[in-house]
Amino acid sequence: MMKRSTIASFLFSLAGLLSPHAVVAQQPAFAVASIHPSADEVKFEHDGNTETTPGTLRMQDVSVETCIKWAYSVQESQIAGPAWIDSDKFDITAKADGPATDDEMKRMMQALLADRFRLSFHHQEKELKAFVLTAAKGGAKVTPAAAPDGKPYRQNSANGSVVKSMTIQQFGDFISQPLHMPVVDQTGLTGKYDFVLDFTSYLPDAKNMGPDRPDSTSILMAAMEGELGIKMETRKTQVDVMVIDHVEKPSAN
Repeated sequence: MMKRSTIASFLFSLAGLLSPHAVVAQQPAFAVASIHPSADEVKFEHDGNTETTPGTLRMQDVSVETCIKWAYSVQESQIAGPAWIDSDKFDITAKADGPATDDEMKRMMQALLADRFRLSFHHQEKELKAFVLTAAKGGAKVTPAAAPDGKPYRQNSANGSVVKSMTIQQFGDFISQPLHMPVVDQTGLTGKYDFVLDFTSYLPDAKNMGPDRPDSTSILMAAMEGELGIKMETRKTQVDVMVIDHVEKPSAN
């Protein structure tokens, strides 16, 4: 019969083998990546332009903050760091060894941020004021995506946005940028949708507009409810925040 001490040792060793911390999987990384100061701005896009094909990522006129948001699927208001991570812009081209999905390349971007920008951070729960999205009276007026398996698409113009194959939360992540507040989806809409958000009918008449600029947040809230049937309300809620401990300007290629 096996002694208790032997059994205990065996179970302890087995637990170590089965522990999720026993074997640390190597973070996937891009095979090659080039980072240069932005050559030109992307019109109407604070976050520049990000395009992916299987295994290749191209980002034009993006900030480090934009890279963090893309890599970790967080909003601007969930990132606490130095001002330059939003003001300095870069062009980035990165390629994997072979075909890779967007989710896989997001993990590769996490590795790139750690390697080339020396990014390190910790998480902290904070109570923040947020915009909560709910279906307005009469229901939401968004159309199920014609290509639900297609890549999320959004194109800005001077008066609005055209959106295809996006979830409401993904669009909420986008509008959180100009709002400078978290946006939380509580509409109950779980699919991907196509819609056009046009601000034209909600902009004040230039002839009757006073010296003060129109309240852009009020215009957005009115357009969201009028065009999409989605109501925006402010509430306090617990939000997970990435507090940046260290970040550097990118190392040379």
